Amino acid sequence: MAEGGAVPGHGGAGPGLALALVEGSAGRAARVGDPDDLVALARQVQQADDFVRANACSKLAVIAEQIRHLQEQARKVLDEANRDADLNHVACNLVKKPGNIYYMYRRESGQRYFSILSPKEWGTTPHEFLGAYKLQHDMSWTPFEDIERQDAEIAILEKLLSRQAALPPCTEPNFQGLTKSQE
Repeated sequence: MAEGGAVPGHGGAGPGLALALVEGSAGRAARVGDPDDLVALARQVQQADDFVRANACSKLAVIAEQIRHLQEQARKVLDEANRDADLNHVACNLVKKPGNIYYMYRRESGQRYFSILSPKEWGTTPHEFLGAYKLQHDMSWTPFEDIERQDAEIAILEKLLSRQAALPPCTEPNFQGLTKSQE
C-alpha cells in the first residue's frame, strides 16, 4: 500500500473511487471514508454534544427553579415560625385554646396582650388594636384575614388523609383525588 492510503497502481483517486483500503490496528484491511464523511461525522458528534448540553441545561434550569421555590418556602416557614413564637409570648390572662380567635391590643406602656373580645365587642377599645389571630391545633397562629383560606386547606387535607386510608396500595404514581373533581 502506498503512502497516504492510496491503492498502488491506481494513480490517484478518480471520480468513481471514494474509498481506499488501509491497514487497521489488528492487521486487517479497513475502509476509510471520504474526508467529507469524516466532517459529517464530526458535525454529528458536535450536534450530539450540543443536544446533551442543552438537555442538561434544561434539566438544571428546572432544578434551579425548584431550589428557588424551596428557598421561598423555607423563608416563609421561618417567618411564620418567628411570628408564632412571638405571638406565643404575648401576654394573655387566660388559657389559650386551639381553635379560638384572639385579638391583640397594645397598652400605652407598649405591652401587647391578647383578649377574647373583638374591637366590636369592646365598643370603644381601651387600647390600640393590632390584629386578630386564630390559634391552630399545632399551636401556630393564623392571621384573621387568612383564617377562611387556612380552614379550607385544612379541610381538604383532612379529606385527602381520610381517602388515603381507603386507597389500595399502588406502586405507580397516583394523582387520583389530588385534582378538583368535576361534580
